[in-house]
Amino acid sequence: MLSSKKEKRVIGWREWIALPDLGVKRIKVKVDTGARTSALHASNIEFFTRRGLHWVRFDIHPKQRDTRSTVHAEAQLLGQRPVRNSGGRAEHRVVIHTPMRFLDEVWPIEVTLTGRDQMGFRMLLGREALRRRFTVDPARSYVGGRPPTKKKKKVAPATGGGQA
Repeated sequence: MLSSKKEKRVIGWREWIALPDLGVKRIKVKVDTGARTSALHASNIEFFTRRGLHWVRFDIHPKQRDTRSTVHAEAQLLGQRPVRNSGGRAEHRVVIHTPMRFLDEVWPIEVTLTGRDQMGFRMLLGREALRRRFTVDPARSYVGGRPPTKKKKKVAPATGGGQA
């Protein structure tokens, strides 16, 4: 029997995505179907009001093991809620909505802001962001491709100066 439902695309356990409204061109994410909501590493979180609405500004370090590359971002505050961290402890987190770009699609996702300095990935992509769009294959990585790598300059070998 044929299914009338659209076939879901398969993605890997880690991927590269973009968060265009936050100014993040690419960030490596760990796809975490055990987490309901996505979590983004953020620091210097400040609350403010703009045109009567609650907003939050924060810093993002999108590159792993790099605190020098900083993206300053702002987003409308969706709220705050308790979330269990990877250690099982409840912590209050800021929640925002922001568009995510992956493959040839852009759609809004809910993201909590938290400190992920000690974690291997700057962002977890939770199951709500993937729902009805993708199937996760834990044996695959970077189905959406990898960002271009910087070419290292080749150093010409030293010549001459030897004995004859």
